Amino acid sequence: MLGLKQHMPKSLFGRALAIIIVPIAIMQIVVAYIFFDAHWQTVTASLSDGIASEIALAVQLYSEEPGQDRAQEIDVLLRRDMRLAVELRPGESLPPKTRNAFFSNLDRTLRRALAETIDEPFWFDTTRYPEHIDIRVAVDEGVLYFIAPRDRVFAATGFIFIFWMIMATLLLSLVSILFILNQARPIMRLAKAAEAFGKGRDIGSFKPTGASEVRQASQAFLDMRDRILRHIEQRTHFLAGVSHDLRTPLTRLRLQFAMMDKTDDTRAALADLADMEAMLDGYLDFAQGLAGEEVERTDVTALVSGLCETSGVDICDVAPDLFAHIRPGAVRRALSNLIENAKTYGKNVHVTAAMSAERWLDITIDDDGPGIAEADMDQAFAPFVRLDTARGQNVKGVGLGLSIAKDTAQFHGGELHLSRSPLGGLRATLCLPA
Repeated sequence: MLGLKQHMPKSLFGRALAIIIVPIAIMQIVVAYIFFDAHWQTVTASLSDGIASEIALAVQLYSEEPGQDRAQEIDVLLRRDMRLAVELRPGESLPPKTRNAFFSNLDRTLRRALAETIDEPFWFDTTRYPEHIDIRVAVDEGVLYFIAPRDRVFAATGFIFIFWMIMATLLLSLVSILFILNQARPIMRLAKAAEAFGKGRDIGSFKPTGASEVRQASQAFLDMRDRILRHIEQRTHFLAGVSHDLRTPLTRLRLQFAMMDKTDDTRAALADLADMEAMLDGYLDFAQGLAGEEVERTDVTALVSGLCETSGVDICDVAPDLFAHIRPGAVRRALSNLIENAKTYGKNVHVTAAMSAERWLDITIDDDGPGIAEADMDQAFAPFVRLDTARGQNVKGVGLGLSIAKDTAQFHGGELHLSRSPLGGLRATLCLPA
């Protein structure tokens, strides 16, 4: 069963086609076998027996009065009523080799019939002439040549039957392909819509079509999409409201501290207020995610180069003419978090961007910081997680930088990978489909 599964088509179209074509092919093979075994072989054997009996009769008539004149008389007799030509060729002998036909059972049937009715040595060729059979019988004076029409030796209906079976199979296969394509097309549209939604793109005017099961799945997908969008919108509004409500008392506190004498306590309080505002900004960025931004064709070379310049990256190796359909604001925010995170924990930061052979946009940020233990890398992506031994937090200390970057990658249909950097610290690779 495992070997059969390995050879099965992977696509729905291929499997549905195999479900239809394989039974048709098996049925045709069984019908052809039954036809040839029970009908065609019987008819061919009967025809071969008949022509062998006529040749045996001709040889017997010739042996009663051998000679060229006798052979001509037999030819006139058999050619007119039985379509069997006879010719005596004195001094000749039978060929030493035989030539077998493509369907060897034809030769076997004729050879058996001739052997049962003729005592003299004989030779025949079913391949030399397209419409006739060459049969030769050795006599004392030479060789008697017999030329018989092919339809008198073999049943011609067998080939016609095979032809119509093949044509019927091709016609059924064509109709099956058209129907299966018509049924598979809605599933393909559903898969493309799901892929587009997974990458944060507009699914366009997608509507449920096709069979009832496919329509049900499509409608379930649309309902799920609406629920996810509502959830994202509610989360964004909730945290935006919380951020707005908290900013008002924070602003009042900042004004009050600004009017007070500048002491160590007031400076520490202002620093705490700045941290709280930074946390609110981080929460709001995490809540907003990619909401409200459309996908557009973006010059990634300029985007990454600009970030490297503004962030003061040590080495920035960006390939020229990099373009991708992305949400530039979200990608810029994710890369900014990754770069600032690398600068916080490392002294040297290297950024590279290039297009892979599989048409993926790979943006890599390396640093020489302490890095993250391999066992903690998955945990570092969790929101609000801060690893004591390394760096699962963003620069503002909220613990959302890697979460925002990973959400951005996944919303574009990509991925964010963490690994050990050649510089000794952490390597963060943002992979996005071009």
